[in-house]
Amino acid sequence: MRDKHPMGRLRFNWMTVLALLFCVLGSGPAIAQRNDITATLVAESLTPAPGKTVTLAIAMDPKPGWHGYWSNPGDAGLEPRFDWVLPTGVSTAPVQFPVPQTLLTSGLMNHVFEGPHAFLVPLAVPANAPIGTKLPVALTIDYLACTDKICVPQRAALSAVLTVGDGQVTSDTRARFDAWRIKLPTPIGASARFTRIGEGLRLAIPFPEGASLGNAHFFAQTRGMVIDAAPQKFGRDGDLLIAELAAPAGSTAAVAGVLALGDGRGLTVVAEQGIVPALPVLGTSLSTILIALGGAILGGLILNIMPCVFPILSLKALSLAKAGGDANPDREIAARRDALGYTFGAVLICVALGGAILALRAAGSSVGWAFQLQDPRVIIALIALVTAIALNLAGLFELPTVGGGLASGNSIATGALAAFIATPCTGPFMGAALGSALVLPTAAALAVFAGLGFGLALPFLLLGFIPALRRLLPKPGAWMATLRRILSVPMFLTVLGLVWLLGRQAGSDAVAVALLGALGAALAFWWAGLRQARGKSGLAIGAVLAVVASVLAIANLPAASPAAAAVPTALNAEPFSESRLAALRREGRPVFVYFTADWCLTCKVNEQVAIEQSVVGKAFKAGNVAVLVGDWTRNDPAIGRFIESQGRSGVPLYLFYPKEGDVQTLPQVLTPGTLTALVQTP
Repeated sequence: MRDKHPMGRLRFNWMTVLALLFCVLGSGPAIAQRNDITATLVAESLTPAPGKTVTLAIAMDPKPGWHGYWSNPGDAGLEPRFDWVLPTGVSTAPVQFPVPQTLLTSGLMNHVFEGPHAFLVPLAVPANAPIGTKLPVALTIDYLACTDKICVPQRAALSAVLTVGDGQVTSDTRARFDAWRIKLPTPIGASARFTRIGEGLRLAIPFPEGASLGNAHFFAQTRGMVIDAAPQKFGRDGDLLIAELAAPAGSTAAVAGVLALGDGRGLTVVAEQGIVPALPVLGTSLSTILIALGGAILGGLILNIMPCVFPILSLKALSLAKAGGDANPDREIAARRDALGYTFGAVLICVALGGAILALRAAGSSVGWAFQLQDPRVIIALIALVTAIALNLAGLFELPTVGGGLASGNSIATGALAAFIATPCTGPFMGAALGSALVLPTAAALAVFAGLGFGLALPFLLLGFIPALRRLLPKPGAWMATLRRILSVPMFLTVLGLVWLLGRQAGSDAVAVALLGALGAALAFWWAGLRQARGKSGLAIGAVLAVVASVLAIANLPAASPAAAAVPTALNAEPFSESRLAALRREGRPVFVYFTADWCLTCKVNEQVAIEQSVVGKAFKAGNVAVLVGDWTRNDPAIGRFIESQGRSGVPLYLFYPKEGDVQTLPQVLTPGTLTALVQTP
């Protein structure tokens, strides 16, 4: 809750009082003169199908400094009023309001919208309406527009003519309505409870223990249900969010409203009277931070054996073998410097990515771990970079660094690259740790991300500082030149994987552009290698030309919609949506839900070795298990918010909803036995 304007800054003069009176009485002339919030009526489809529902949007666009009001405007203000004129047989459902904001002025709590917003209204078309029938829809909306100094009642007469038809929706209109729907509160999907406590109410709202709460505020559905300007207290009791609200005396049969979670997110809450636990203290204990930090370190350590990180580890193999395990002081110092540089690079990138995630989420985005790999431009840059590394290992050119090559000379860059490439993976212990980081204070969250980088670099840090461990490695020799060439193979395979991912995200035209950029970079380094063979310089120019080729490829990236997600045929999976999940739950069916992405190699391995196995398909069919798959290859706000609600920050995420009981979060490494054990056949 915030106090946007100092006490006394809002002065209700006679003009304000008169304007409010005109609004209450519906005085047309006084209302029609102003247009401080522009209202527009938009239909999702101009040709709604018979017997179907089409959504209408009343788009509200305030001038800078002006705001409108929610259905319960709070201590001051007036709610919008809608007067429809509809054809015979056509009806509208209740207006759907987006999640409001708080505005505390002069001790009065207002529930407002301070930027562009839209009210959505479902409109039902009669089933017997003939194709081609014109449906004129008219609306008069009365609303209040305010600044910090004045309030002005306004009226807009809106209309649209719909034609009964095929119900088609254009892609631009669908995207516009999807953006408005994202801002609506989400039905909580479970019953809440409330009880009276002295001069107030205590609510128990189902809310996952690990989910981000943000800046919570409860907006009561109707005036007088709670005291709007009074402080609200929140605490957690396991998977319950406990709220204490000041409320006037009197009996209440039900409590309804919207729980705002910050960043424009919210939940629709309907509570019935029942037993509610006492309010716990909402805070972050040292033990919570230490558990999250330990999980991040352990998760980073395990990343070293994950398939998405292993190709980068080849870059360190050469430098570790060269360092040896003898007592040579120079080699000892070089090994420690190499290990510290690698660790610094890995920690730096993990902290930078974590900070970017926190900043984007604070700005209202729902990004998670590995968000950068959802951008085709980043994929193109990675294709060029990994191609250069592969060509260096193959011997096409040399980097003039002490110790020979990228593997030892540029330890910081190697550690940074390893951390960056590792982001598609969410191994054991890591998912819960990063999910916890998103609800911790900023400093603690950044420490968790740093712990991930430290865990990733820990094996090399130990090898650098413990000569006995290095003595276990093979001794340096001529074999290293051959090994270096061999190690270029997994790097070329990594390039192939990135090209495949780009094709999945942006289509074949983008792949062609990326390959042209990679070819340009390869030719630049080939030219530099030829000059090196003749004892001349040219690597710097070659690197600049390679960067130019990559930048040109990114600049010419064609716009393309991502390819459709591949759905495992063995499971008859459907695309994930919260509405479909709720419908399957109402049918009483067990549901297996998994979230994947083409850039997540752990996801793809699990799909090949476990999810898409025929034995799993047969078991799920016998147990009548429905399967939903959420593809997060490209950023999807709805999927991102759902993943966050489960206390996770990225994929993979595997959930099983039994016929009865609570949802089960499955391990991030699956086997066919793990999945078949979920099914209880009749």
